[in-house]
Amino acid sequence: MLNGILVIDKDQGMTSADVVYHLRKALHIKKIGHAGTLDPEVTGVLPIAIGQATKLIELMHTRPKTYQGTGLFGYCTDSYDTDGKILQEKKLERPFSKEQIQAAMNSFLGEIEQVPPIYSAVKVNGKHLYEYAREGIEVERPKRTVKIDRYQLLNQPLFDQEKGQESFDFEVKCSKGTYVRSLVNDLGAKLEEPAVMTYLRRTGSSGFDLSQAVKLSKIESDPENASKLIQPIDAFFKDYETIDLSFGKWLKVKNGATIELKTDAKKVALRYNGKVKAIYQQTTHGYRPDLMLLANE
Repeated sequence: MLNGILVIDKDQGMTSADVVYHLRKALHIKKIGHAGTLDPEVTGVLPIAIGQATKLIELMHTRPKTYQGTGLFGYCTDSYDTDGKILQEKKLERPFSKEQIQAAMNSFLGEIEQVPPIYSAVKVNGKHLYEYAREGIEVERPKRTVKIDRYQLLNQPLFDQEKGQESFDFEVKCSKGTYVRSLVNDLGAKLEEPAVMTYLRRTGSSGFDLSQAVKLSKIESDPENASKLIQPIDAFFKDYETIDLSFGKWLKVKNGATIELKTDAKKVALRYNGKVKAIYQQTTHGYRPDLMLLANE
């Protein structure tokens, strides 16, 4: 029985649900799910929780995500990427400097309110925004608060004088629920020029990155690869303080009892026989269960 996190480097054109479907079929596993949906045209890190690791999915969503992408000044679309309908085209009279673009990017750092693209999976009255868009129905899009830890220009922007367009490569580190294409669109609004996202790749999610990722085709061609490439459940808790339990304390934890621990950490990973068995959180009356992983073998 596989238990752990398979980090897939998702190819363009597949949905996150497609990846889960193909893995379920290849590995003959029912208990499987993904953390952090990727749009079909976006490539990169898609963590897949298998077996006992499916208990971690909600926690996995809370970890920051990192992306590298490309934006373009010169036109904008209703979807904020190149798949949408062009809303405005405008040739740049002169290119922005690297310093101008970075200064505008810096204004988005911290907690911001973001309006999701009309072509997105956000639901309004039980219906996806993209469904309203396809039917040509205007609907008020709900604002959401997201956190941007990094919005960084990666190199010198490139200006195409003939087209009057300027492309730029960037990196973003952000909280769950962030639409990176909205960040590109809003950057254009900040600089008073239309902008669109032309490319995006997720480089990190749920504490995992591309160095740990594997192509879906490698698993499908030889399912035995999964057992060699899967990340253990304990890898997700590498940033937690870990405490090894005595046999006596393990019996208490096994029964979900409150225990005393010599630490001030708000949350700790409790390990027995070399495996994390539970996550306990600090309360006024000692440490209590937050997440139980008793079958993590």
